[in-house]
Amino acid sequence: MDLPAPPDSDDDVPRWTAELGLPGLVDAHVHFLPERMLRKVWAYFDEAREHYGRDWPIRYRLPQSERVAVLRRLGVRRFAPLTYPHKPGMGRWLTEWAGEFCDEHPDAVRTATLYPEPDVVDYLGAAVEKGARLVKSHVQVGRYDPRDELLRDAWGLLAEAGVPAIVHCGNGPIPGKYTGMDLFGEVLDAHPGLRVVIAHAGLPDYTGALEILRRHENVLIDTTMVGTAFTEAMAPLPAEWPALLTEFPGRVVLGTDFPNIPYEYAEQLRTIQSWAAADDRLGLAFLRSVLHDAPSALLGLDDQ
Repeated sequence: MDLPAPPDSDDDVPRWTAELGLPGLVDAHVHFLPERMLRKVWAYFDEAREHYGRDWPIRYRLPQSERVAVLRRLGVRRFAPLTYPHKPGMGRWLTEWAGEFCDEHPDAVRTATLYPEPDVVDYLGAAVEKGARLVKSHVQVGRYDPRDELLRDAWGLLAEAGVPAIVHCGNGPIPGKYTGMDLFGEVLDAHPGLRVVIAHAGLPDYTGALEILRRHENVLIDTTMVGTAFTEAMAPLPAEWPALLTEFPGRVVLGTDFPNIPYEYAEQLRTIQSWAAADDRLGLAFLRSVLHDAPSALLGLDDQ
């Protein structure tokens, strides 16, 4: 079956997903935060030229209700709202806030976050008991060592519960003290049962992330910002990227970083389709998996 024409705009996304034979999209990597924290995050991106050497305009700088409405108009059936602390004392607050957000929005999947602090197992365990399906770890922003002794039991808890963690452990967009594929690989070696999604496909070390997938069968990557024109300018994919992905069926999941992206949502989708079109071994089955089936399975959704 030939692939349908890719979506030419956000308004065109529902047409595209219908022609793919999908009920909609499942996005495993979006961000919703408490209002005062979100304002600070957007202020940081307003100064992106200072941090990253280039502008980073927020495409969907909208009130929370309007951001949820945008996802629904796009046909995003389920999404995982991710939060991330940058200092002690925030992990419990953000985890509880995310739970309340998900209670109010039935299309949001319950999530949690973590930070190396004495009570991390307590609030993480409580979130898992309440049905958390995905836990965010942002090593770069949090500036913490994922091998920290305070996190040992937290990783163990998630491994035992079978709850996946989505981890920003790559060196992009700028490296941190504890980022890098090799370093987080030590966590996976210590907790072989841990299910992990490597955010941004390990950007910029894409091949390093795939090497981790080869070593650890419970690890996936997400597509967040990967291959878009904005990201290619600073961290280009290897030319053989589509061919490399053929080795990992069912282990690539849709992520976008909505709303904090400097381009329209549809651009990420067009990029993913370009990979599927570039290698006959990917094609329609790959698109259906990435956009819906693999993230649904990751999140334990009955959304077929």
